[in-house]
Amino acid sequence: MSKLKSLLVNICRLLLALTFIFSGFVKSIDPLGTQYKIGDYLEALGLAGVVPEWVQLGTSIALSGLEFTLGVLILLAIQRRLVSKITVGLMVFMTIVSLWLTIGNPIQDCGCFGDAIHLSNTETFVKNVVLLFGAIVVMRYPLYQTRFISQNNQWIALHFTIIFIFAVSLLSLYHLPVFDFRPYYIGQNIKKGMEMPKGAKQTKYKTTFICTKNGVQKEFDESTYPYNDSTWVFVDTKQEVLEQGYEPPIHDFSITDDATGEDLTEQILTKEGYTFLLISPHLEVAQDRNFGNIDGIYEYAKENGYSFYGLTASTEQGIKHWRNVTGAEYPFYTMDGTTLKTVIRSNPGLVLLYKGTIINKWSHNDIPTIEELNAPLPMLTIGREPENNTWTKILAMILCYILPLVVLIIADRFLAWSKWVKKREMWLKEKEEWLIKHEQSTKLYQLLKRKRQMRKKIVAGNWKMNETLQEGVALATEINDALKADKPNCDVVICTPFIHLASVANVLDKDLVGLGAENCADKEKGAYTGEVSAAMVKSTGAEYVILGHSERRQYYAETAEILKEKVQLALANGLKVIFCCGESLEEREANKQNEVVKAELEGSVFHLSAEEWKNIILAYEPIWAIGTGKTATSDQAEEMLAYIRSIVADKFGKEVAEETSILYGGSCNAKNASELFSKPNIDGGLIGGASLKAADFKAIIDAWKK
Repeated sequence: MSKLKSLLVNICRLLLALTFIFSGFVKSIDPLGTQYKIGDYLEALGLAGVVPEWVQLGTSIALSGLEFTLGVLILLAIQRRLVSKITVGLMVFMTIVSLWLTIGNPIQDCGCFGDAIHLSNTETFVKNVVLLFGAIVVMRYPLYQTRFISQNNQWIALHFTIIFIFAVSLLSLYHLPVFDFRPYYIGQNIKKGMEMPKGAKQTKYKTTFICTKNGVQKEFDESTYPYNDSTWVFVDTKQEVLEQGYEPPIHDFSITDDATGEDLTEQILTKEGYTFLLISPHLEVAQDRNFGNIDGIYEYAKENGYSFYGLTASTEQGIKHWRNVTGAEYPFYTMDGTTLKTVIRSNPGLVLLYKGTIINKWSHNDIPTIEELNAPLPMLTIGREPENNTWTKILAMILCYILPLVVLIIADRFLAWSKWVKKREMWLKEKEEWLIKHEQSTKLYQLLKRKRQMRKKIVAGNWKMNETLQEGVALATEINDALKADKPNCDVVICTPFIHLASVANVLDKDLVGLGAENCADKEKGAYTGEVSAAMVKSTGAEYVILGHSERRQYYAETAEILKEKVQLALANGLKVIFCCGESLEEREANKQNEVVKAELEGSVFHLSAEEWKNIILAYEPIWAIGTGKTATSDQAEEMLAYIRSIVADKFGKEVAEETSILYGGSCNAKNASELFSKPNIDGGLIGGASLKAADFKAIIDAWKK
């Protein structure tokens, strides 16, 4: 079931991530387009003109950036709980909006994928319902998301993603969108983009005319319009699509000379040679700082016989304002403002046509200088259509994101590694000084060496919550028989669930295999339903008990104080304590393993007397290596056990420390046991999964014979 959950969660997570990344990115590279769409929403809500354009633009950049960043966080499984909740909230909002669009149809295209993909309102609603379902699944089981980046590096990925996507938006705003998804892309022949294929279905419209007469307003269609009654005054018209037909990519490109009312579209689009079009939806707010370059291009066009026209939706007053500011002498013609905004995302922007085909575009920040125009256009790079380098741009964008992110992560890890190396060097130096101070004489050194040889070598199995009573008795019998046939070279202990203890005790040879429990209560006796006291454990024939295991700390919130009580009661009832300590992966990567282990020992066992300490066996278990298949290297394990022995020496003295058995417990198996046990400070292992098979457990025990 958990595998199915994991599969479902990660499929939903991948769907959400890719959708959000694509949607956020295509809107981020066209912030003006997203701003225009926000304006459409405000108009549908009756708020046109209420919200300033700079606020709309800021909202455009922020929303697309949020969407892209959420997609990356979902993909990399960063802040899984928080991000999944934010995603659900966002999808609830978007689903409600798309439902409103589906029912009311105030806007024909929601703009969720910018100009890259156009969906109907119904398609958008269905898409959002699917994504909402996926977001709920991910929020319900957030920890099933597989991480692609370590927790320590998540802050780097988060902040770099935010910086990256905002930089992309600002660059696209200053220049032009990196990718042009509109029908007026470089290489498009505008006239061909307006053509209807032969036999294509025509869209059928219903036109309604609104007229007034004597204060009364009435609607007419084409058949009932009062052509012969001049008392009806025309007010407005509205058009409704009755049947959608084929709509060419370009269907609203129309150039008009307001002075004569002449339609110049055909004339301009069929003109031989080059034509410059200065595009400005609204001249009143157009950027005029580069007007010198614009005027220079106009003069260059006249000298070389090229056409130059200004296209705007502004009134004569706006054109006059522009002429006064810039001294412009080129003619201006009228076009629809929305069309002009679609042609180029800049006000003003410059478009170069060759026989009606768009061969170049420039933002007002990138308009060619007079120095660049030093020859006829056919001889210049700007006079030729650039090669289609879409895939190069895509690769460049991916590398611009991934390469710096990888470099930052490596730098962060190198810094952490440098700190670890320095700390380790300091520790080794302190250790060396300690050895010089405490092992000056050969006699003392030999004594310590003998103490190492005298320490008990132990292999303890921890069955955890596995095996039925019958299976447990059978396993214990098999282990016992195997050791009876081939006696071990170390002490062997098996620690079983409570229900096994009394039955397993009856099949074990105490001289070969010791018996232990996996836990005991922190209370002596009383009304504590489900608990098992140390005295009860002892009464089954058990001699050992495991306390402080990371799984008890993690899943049952066992604190240092609780463990302190358990240790005291276990010792009082004649049990030997296998006390566990160890750090998590995050603590290891933060180089806090020493302070974590020291705190765990100080909080629960360092209060004991030297006499009580004789019944303590320590087990170092790096949490990140338990049940994961990962194992600390033998050098890592040796280093930690040597450190543990040194702090035991600081507390109880060198002699006690040298007599204390310290086990390693982290995915120890038959393959690595010999290498681990060869280290001077490793006195055995606390074995998990490998202790559930007699042959595997026996192979680990036999490592002491090598």
